Amino acid sequence: MSAISGLDGLSPTVNIIKHTKSIAIANKESIICGWNILNAELKKNNTKFIPVDSEHFSINYALKNNLNVNVNNIYLTASGGPLLNVPLNKFKNVKISDVLKHPNWKMGKKISIDSATLMNKVFEVIEAKKIFNIPYKKLKILIHPKSYIHALLKFNDGMIKIIAHDTDMKIPIYNSLLFKKKFILKTKEIDIEKLNNLNFQKVNKKKFPLVNILSKLPNSDSLFETVIVATNDEFVKLYLNNKIKFKELSDKIYNFISLPEFAKYKLIKPKKIQTIEKLNSYVRLKISKLSV
Repeated sequence: MSAISGLDGLSPTVNIIKHTKSIAIANKESIICGWNILNAELKKNNTKFIPVDSEHFSINYALKNNLNVNVNNIYLTASGGPLLNVPLNKFKNVKISDVLKHPNWKMGKKISIDSATLMNKVFEVIEAKKIFNIPYKKLKILIHPKSYIHALLKFNDGMIKIIAHDTDMKIPIYNSLLFKKKFILKTKEIDIEKLNNLNFQKVNKKKFPLVNILSKLPNSDSLFETVIVATNDEFVKLYLNNKIKFKELSDKIYNFISLPEFAKYKLIKPKKIQTIEKLNSYVRLKISKLSV
């Protein structure tokens, strides 16, 4: 399994593919920034790829016997994070400790912030597009505070598949790595209360403006995804270091990636890991200089 955090995981992931018959990848940045490089190595070495993120594992599980051409829409669910029910006009008063209190998952600081801004879900939509070769127009985000449903797939024949499981990463990890072993994974009984209160909601784009990034993305793999990842990383770091307020975070990320100088990267396909790493360093350096 490749689970090194951040873009540091890209090079090791590419290198290990040639030495294994199957690889489970839990590193978002590798897929988002270097999927075409990864995919080329997977095909070259006839290595099976298994997604580990709960949403992508769920989509993969649901697509077992269905070609992606039969998919009408795929819905990825988002809890909405700790600020879902906090009014937008109160965002200026939230503390870092409040933002880090995810209601359903125990996660690290960075991914907890990404959950609160919904950037994590933006990343997961990008991953889904690349992994399953499905256009962005077929990928939707639904707010689901219970985090019990992880993916909904509507097929062209009218059928809908809903994949549900507890908020426990043991389930996708087991099904990614150990499903052929002769033992049964012990899990909780079906939670009827949660099933009776799914409470799906549309995304409030005023509260979560970063979902608008999805409309800026090119349809093919590009270096622009590296700009987004690096930009988000640096501004989250600034927030955690008390350099900016939470209310400013989403706007600063969105405005920075919208700078005219980055538009050209939408037309450039990443061909080398070194190119991705160089651009990643450039974006981070530019933000650090702007923030001094």
